[in-house]
Amino acid sequence: MNKCLWKPSAERISDSELSAFMSFLNKEYNIEFSNYDQLHQWSISDKEAFWNSVWAFFKVTGQMGNSILKDAQLMPGAKWFPNATLNFAENLLFPTNLMPEDLTPENLAPENKQNNSNSALAIIERGEHQRRETLTYSQLREKVAHVAHYLKSLGIQKGDCVAGFLPNSQHAIIAMLATTSLGAIWTSCSPDFGVNGVVDRFAQTRPKVLFATDGYYYAGKCIHSLDRIKEIEASLKNLKSTVITPYLNPSDKHLDMSENHTSWDTLFSDSTPELTFTQMAFDDPLYIMYSSGTTGKPKCIVHSVGGTLIQHIKELALHTDVKAGTKLFYYTTCGWMMWNWLVSGLALGASVVLFDGSPFHPQQSILFDLADEEEIDVLGASAKYYAACEKFNLNPIKSHSLASIKTFLSTGSPLSHESFDYIYKSIKQDVCVSSISGGTDIISCFALGCPILPVYQGELQCIGLGMDVQFANDSGDVLSTGKGELVCRQTFPSMPTGFWGDDNGEKYHSAYFARFPDVWAHGDYGELKVHPINDEQPAQTGVIIHGRSDAVLNPGGVRIGTAEIYRQVEKVDAVFESIAIGQEWQDDVRVILFVRLQQGLKLDESLMTEIKQSIRQNTTPRHVPSKIIQVKDIPRTLSGKIVELAVRDIVHGKAVTNKEALANPEALNLFVDLPELNKD
Repeated sequence: MNKCLWKPSAERISDSELSAFMSFLNKEYNIEFSNYDQLHQWSISDKEAFWNSVWAFFKVTGQMGNSILKDAQLMPGAKWFPNATLNFAENLLFPTNLMPEDLTPENLAPENKQNNSNSALAIIERGEHQRRETLTYSQLREKVAHVAHYLKSLGIQKGDCVAGFLPNSQHAIIAMLATTSLGAIWTSCSPDFGVNGVVDRFAQTRPKVLFATDGYYYAGKCIHSLDRIKEIEASLKNLKSTVITPYLNPSDKHLDMSENHTSWDTLFSDSTPELTFTQMAFDDPLYIMYSSGTTGKPKCIVHSVGGTLIQHIKELALHTDVKAGTKLFYYTTCGWMMWNWLVSGLALGASVVLFDGSPFHPQQSILFDLADEEEIDVLGASAKYYAACEKFNLNPIKSHSLASIKTFLSTGSPLSHESFDYIYKSIKQDVCVSSISGGTDIISCFALGCPILPVYQGELQCIGLGMDVQFANDSGDVLSTGKGELVCRQTFPSMPTGFWGDDNGEKYHSAYFARFPDVWAHGDYGELKVHPINDEQPAQTGVIIHGRSDAVLNPGGVRIGTAEIYRQVEKVDAVFESIAIGQEWQDDVRVILFVRLQQGLKLDESLMTEIKQSIRQNTTPRHVPSKIIQVKDIPRTLSGKIVELAVRDIVHGKAVTNKEALANPEALNLFVDLPELNKD
């Protein structure tokens, strides 16, 4: 059994939003739960009551209607809150737990602004630009009103698409909220995407307005964007306007722009326009997100207004304990779904902390510096970030206070046992470490954290409320023990409404429902970990993710998750990072491990033996790679995920058609025609 690394105090449990929610359920529904697993079981067995209670407890702004779920048996096809009306931006700009009773959108007209006594911080922006900029909720509303007024002047309305090619800045949040206040659809890429990568995405969704940056900073470099913007525009035939944000030099009011461009600063005037909100159906489109696109053109995944809002509220409040005044940070870009998740913290009255740039510049401790300076409560990053901190020998527990931090979040790939240990040993001891797993496909999580449960080494604390998650074998049979495919057996509100342009739904159905009829197959490979009830520990069902199921290795017919290998390889100090694939060989599959070593080191027989011993001693002989090969770099997506499938294709002589999805596509060349792979 994995060891317990942390337990919440009685005070933390009683003060949590989850405990308050359970008290609400006891009062309203006369139901008592003695542990989280009981609450989770109720949330899937009586899912209509559960999602109704989430709406009611968090006082979602809108009209719920008289029905919670229609055609519940259909998956896909069920309709959540079929008669509801609401607006996403309204819920984020007027969080009910911050608003005085008399403060409503109606009395926020310019002549009544003196009634707005709300000065809570909505946004704290930091980054490599070395500026600190803040916006209160009232200031944010005013800026959104101006940008929405401009979009209205262009005729932007419900159902139109507006795109952002922006760094993780206030500009992106303001433009998104202005867009969604009108009922239009927001879609975004980060400015580190190449031209083809942007066009592959935006050309499919045909935005009418493009918000774009003049440039951005990364690792001490200033990267200009205006030339790329002109190339992008040439492929977007529906554009009415391109608005340029002066990110590199905000004092420059006279950017060198073409006559078709509008400067961000010209959208604002002394008189604040009226801020209004178009009421939407629950399943009307809100966001278009994109798959990574490493094996073809990115899929355009459509997420709904209500499904995104209610799922994010549930996850942020009940699973992450975000509430009014929480300072919430996630290291992300606008091209990763964690940006959308982070921004939804506004609906709970949180202060979202933004950072754009390298997480290790100008010093490797920059995010921990930021945590102390801004007194961050919840800090999130990728699993690769924490692993890199360990390889850099960072020891924040001695160099930083981190007194405000209550929770560390991790996603993007499984957080290894060793990274769990590193956080508690070298960063902070009294903290909840929540590894979370879901994805762009559901703009949320299937398994994640829980503020009232202990943290076990290598485990995600729980299955998300309202999510009927199990692991299944190849026949679709649910497994009580052992590893299998992550499936969700019942509908949930944040299921995508479809793919953009997939009018008959064939691509959507093929992506998630072709393997197991009427069951969502997510593409993750993992298992449940049940901790029994005893006097000291309540019941807890944790989750272990072993990697993507399409990257699972299959030597001799035995399925091996790549995370099982990475965990052992990361124990070897000489290895900075690694990637494992299965190579077709002599009517079977053999495991190939590529390693990127610490600077200045070379792979020799001694190091290969150490790596193999670490794997063999802690897994099985089948996990041991047939070949270990040193490479100078490992290809990864722009959000930092290593791309096992792309490397596997290169090794087998197949073309990788969409290199624009990669942050370092040149790294693929390191895997072409390797002589070591042509011999035993």
